[in-house]
Amino acid sequence: MLDHSLLADLAADLPSAVRLQRLVRTLREGFRCGAVCLLRLQEGVLAPLAADGLVREVLGRRFVVAQHPRLAAILASRQPTCFPPDSTLPDPYDGLVEQRPGAPLPVHDCMGISLHVEGEPWGVLTLDALRPGTFDAAAREALAHQVLLVEAAVRVTRLEQEVRALRMAPVAGSEPARSPEGRELLGHSPALRRLLQELDVVAESDLPVLLTGETGVGKELFARRLHEGSPRRRAPLVQVNCAALPETLAESELFGHVKGAFSGAEAARPGRFEAAEGGTLFLDEVGELPLPIQAKLLRALQNGEVQRLGEDMPRRVDVRIVAATNRRLAEAVREGSFRADLYHRLSVYPVAVPPLRERGSDVLVLAGHFLEINRARLGVRSLRLSPESERALLAYPWPGNVRELEHAISRAAVKALGRGAGRDEIITLEPALLDLAETPRASAPSAAARPMPPAPSAGSLRERVEAAQREAIRQVLTEAGGRWAEAARRLEVDPSNLHKLARRLGVK
Repeated sequence: MLDHSLLADLAADLPSAVRLQRLVRTLREGFRCGAVCLLRLQEGVLAPLAADGLVREVLGRRFVVAQHPRLAAILASRQPTCFPPDSTLPDPYDGLVEQRPGAPLPVHDCMGISLHVEGEPWGVLTLDALRPGTFDAAAREALAHQVLLVEAAVRVTRLEQEVRALRMAPVAGSEPARSPEGRELLGHSPALRRLLQELDVVAESDLPVLLTGETGVGKELFARRLHEGSPRRRAPLVQVNCAALPETLAESELFGHVKGAFSGAEAARPGRFEAAEGGTLFLDEVGELPLPIQAKLLRALQNGEVQRLGEDMPRRVDVRIVAATNRRLAEAVREGSFRADLYHRLSVYPVAVPPLRERGSDVLVLAGHFLEINRARLGVRSLRLSPESERALLAYPWPGNVRELEHAISRAAVKALGRGAGRDEIITLEPALLDLAETPRASAPSAAARPMPPAPSAGSLRERVEAAQREAIRQVLTEAGGRWAEAARRLEVDPSNLHKLARRLGVK
């Protein structure tokens, strides 16, 4: 019956993700075990593609083979590899097998087999059982028999992916740009899938793209995806943090300068535009650029030319612009703090990145990713979330988005060790460790209870707005005990932007 089920799914016209999920579910039912996981090997790291019987956040984990001897042993053999209940090798799924609430982790058997496509290692299939002795000789023989069908399903999925990627294949001898280590776009929510499909389409064009979204949603990663999916992927992707550019040096950083252009310019230096020649220039936090620099940036975008500071002749540049901001630039245009012509030039194709709270269970996938990173970083046996913590993560509104989630997981893991958890234990993170009790919606006092700031004195609209901003920053700073990072989190702004605004307003 197992063969018939696998063959039926193999012949069916199914999306790749559905085919692989049905595969692991069928195997779990056929072997009557607790969990089955299919993992893809890439550059020494195994990434789960489909799992059944494991906690949801396992799909976000990345298992470095060198850190997991069981997975390394499975990869090293073409035959089924079993680990008895008394094996001393650490189990990568310790604490991750789904159980009844409150039940302790039972001793379980483990079995796995390496998968090969066209003679090359592709990944592994792992099976875990909650009952010792489940994987006997008959089970090992059955797995050796079924692996051919599993590899066939993997091959079909790979062919489908290769057909989609064929038009974007790099030319011989070139290397596509790579994402920073440990940084990738994780999740399976409809909102994320729609966004990635949209980005993959617009990536092929040369249109300027404006990525908008709250702080911490990962706009840099989406910009990198645009670059890697574009015909320019073999050229540089150069990033500029506009919020960190001092106004006196912004022109030199963007456009370059010649020797002697200003005090300290001891040699000529190309700017970021020239560094990105043929590739993509990512202008992060573009809404923070001063107005004088906005005018010069507009000229560069309109004419495709830059002029180094102190130089008479302009230079032609071939650069695609991807910009990002957490500000509402349309409102900034109306307020006069951002040029309307530059806004329209940058937002030829605007893309809104959804906040984490609109991505459903993606929060658990991302949490799993950060849990595995911290497990390896802290050298502990296992880090997992309790069911209550999973519910807390799903209910929290995440004003700081993915960045806040990363910090919450890292902070909770360190707290657990600081409160006596042993590194050789399965450490379960409870909601109290995550420190999410005071959500912005739950902790904010009501309008009636909140003390009203003093009314600003008469003056222009700008003076009144600045007075209100000044009072809000001082009040939140006081509530946060003078901690700027905490004040920024409560005000839902980037810390560097808060410092910049406070300096402009004269807040000490």
